[in-house]
Order: sequence, then C-alpha cells, then structure tokens
Amino acid sequence: MNKKSSIWALALAGLAAGGAAQAQSVTIYGVLDGAVEYLDNVGAAGASLTRMPGLTGGMVPSRLGFRGSEDLGGGLKANFTLEQGFGVDAGTLNQGGRAWGRQVFVGLSGDWGALTLGRQYSMLFWSQTEADILGPAMFGSGSLDSYLPNARVDNAIAYRGTFSGFTIGATFSPGRDSVNAGPSPSGTNCAGENAADKSACQQWSILAKYDTASWGASAAIDELTGGPGAFAGLTSSALKDRRSTVTGWFRPMAALKLGAGLISRDNEGSATTPRSDLWYLGATYTLTPQITLDAEVFRIDYKNSANAANLFALRGVYNLSKRTAAYATVGQINNDGTLAASVSNAAAGGAPAAGQTQTGFGAGIRHSF
Repeated sequence: MNKKSSIWALALAGLAAGGAAQAQSVTIYGVLDGAVEYLDNVGAAGASLTRMPGLTGGMVPSRLGFRGSEDLGGGLKANFTLEQGFGVDAGTLNQGGRAWGRQVFVGLSGDWGALTLGRQYSMLFWSQTEADILGPAMFGSGSLDSYLPNARVDNAIAYRGTFSGFTIGATFSPGRDSVNAGPSPSGTNCAGENAADKSACQQWSILAKYDTASWGASAAIDELTGGPGAFAGLTSSALKDRRSTVTGWFRPMAALKLGAGLISRDNEGSATTPRSDLWYLGATYTLTPQITLDAEVFRIDYKNSANAANLFALRGVYNLSKRTAAYATVGQINNDGTLAASVSNAAAGGAPAAGQTQTGFGAGIRHSF
C-alpha cells in the first residue's frame, strides 16, 4: 500500500470510529451524601448516640453509576446501567457488599417502552417516587418499612413504558436474592432458582401510574415468596409478603408540592402482626431559589395489635449550587405496644426500647456529579 492509500485508510478508520462513538453514549454520574446525626433514647438504657451513618446519608444514599445507550436504528436502542452504593463514612460498599448493588441491568427500548434484565428496582419503588416527599432520607418511610428504599430484585425481568402520561410496568424474578447480607433489606437468604421448588424466592410486581404537569396518581403491588432458610419468617414458598399501594401528588402552585400515600402489607412471615397499613402525607415548599423546606408525617398501624408508630420529620435544604447542597433535618418517632422502631433508618443499632419515643437531629452535605 502506498503512502497516499495509507492516509485514506487511516481517514476512513477515523470516520468509522467517530460514527461508532456518536451512535453510543455513556454517562458517568454519582452522589456523595455525608451526614452526622444525633439520636436520643437509644436502647434500654436510654443513652444518646452521635454517628456518621453510611447506609442512606442524610438525604439520599451515595452512589456511583454508569449509564449508556446505543442507537440500533429504526427507533430501537440498547441500554445498560451499572450503579453501586457506598457509605461516605467508611468507604465500604452497601447492599451487602455487592459491586453493583443498587442496579445492574441491560435491555432494549423503543417507542413501546423498555425491557431490561438484571438487578433492578421493583415497581413498588417507582410508585413512590413522586408522592413520598422525603423518600430514602434518614428520617422517613424507611424507618417504618426498611424495604421501601431498598425495593430491588436480583434476576429480574422488567418492563416499563410511558404513553401520553400513563406509565405501566411489571417485574418478575425466579430468585429475588442471590447475596446473603442479612437479615436486612439488602439480603434475605432467599436465592431461589431451585429446580426442587420452583416457587421458592420468587418476586413479582405491577405498576399503573398517571402524571400531568400539576398532579399524578399511582397504584402498585409487590409480592415476595418465601423459601427454605429465608429470614423474616418467610421460610416456605407457601408464604407470601405482599405490599399494595396507592399514592397521589398535587402541585397547587409552582413553589408547593403535596404528596400522600397508603401502603397496605400482608406479611405471612409474621405470626403475630401480619397485616399493617403505612400512611404518609408530605409537602415541599421552595421558599427561595436557594432554600427548600420539606415536611412529612407517617403512621404505621399493625392490625389486631397495640403496635403502631407515628413519625414526624422536617428538613431544610440550602442549595449552594446546582450540584451542592447543605441541609439540616429533625425527626421524632412515637412507638406504641411492643414496637421499637428507630426514627433513623440511616444505620442499624439506633433503636429505642419497645414503646418508647425517640428524637433525632441530622445535618450534612450532598454533592452530585
């Protein structure tokens, strides 16, 4: 090949590489949320506890992710996400030490929606994103039901699509938990995918959602099947743990958003309090472009039992920039009966004695990239 031919060959190779690069896009993203919290009335002695929690941060869990897509032509795209969770306090991986414990999936998408395979969110998670104002914050719904901010499923086949404001979705997993990191929402010792018991450790969920510019509503069902050796009493594939939810949100003005929801649970793994209702009502108000105020109240009520709890939380956020914010939050929980839920779900080991009240204070910095 002469010199002129070599130059043309290199130019064509460069054009081909450039075309391939344009057809595929990859985004690196993440959140770092570091907080310090103070809890009173911890344990039977009623001691105080100051700590830097690592599970949730103060506002949102810290994470590092890679998200990409490739245009396959004809409106079809290939998509992938790899997302790991970690604690800013000690730099350790969350979700039971999984390398990609928050999400890892691959799939196809088009005008018809998206079909994905891998570890991913249940439709219960997507049903709460607009209505639950505080979401996975240290003082929030996760303090009363730790599954809510951790509703992820291994080995999941998922579909989700949005059409003129309507969103429908579903997941199915033949083995919802492949990593034992429990007992916790990150690991329940229920790997499934067992030829001897095909029903063991399955999961399914469905979602119907409608959103406009000023209001929206959703309904979803999430069901977990037990298996031999599973934690939380779900030790047989004949036992189910089902959560059914309805939520709604409304924006009466640009600066104010209201959200409310009900999650009814029927947990056959509990011999004493299988049925419960979790209610919440919250609001977020943009006081200035830099300052946002969030407030939410929660109540969980266990049927045919004295066990119940009320949780109140308030948070102020000061946006230093589009990516960085400082915040302070306060919460209080009042337990009844033998319930001993902590006001904080940011880390284990902070619960009060049964039937006791607990107050928490927290402050932190959140940076996204």
